[in-house]
Amino acid sequence: QVQLVESGGGLVQPGGSLRLSCAASGGIYSNFLMAWYRQSPGNERELVASISSGGITNYADSVKGRFTISRDNAKMTVYLQMNSLKPEDTAVYYCNAAYLRATYWGQGTRVTVSA
Repeated sequence: QVQLVESGGGLVQPGGSLRLSCAASGGIYSNFLMAWYRQSPGNERELVASISSGGITNYADSVKGRFTISRDNAKMTVYLQMNSLKPEDTAVYYCNAAYLRATYWGQGTRVTVSA
């Protein structure tokens, strides 16, 4: 069973930076498509960024140029570097791992961008 544990969330001022981490255990991590999603109150969960097993990345338009997703297969960890944060980035951020028909979620880490 794959387990995902996120960390790195917190309170940051607008314009600030945070780096989220998601450590995986179980499964063959290098096979997984890894992604970050977020959900704010009253909104559906949305894809923020994804990275394939081969390192191909994809970003939501709202975070392009500000967020960077990366992965370290040796450490079985995926990261989300978030720069130039805006209040509208406030949400619970979830790590996701997907391979074939299986998908796994972390418990989420809260990011609050406020002055």
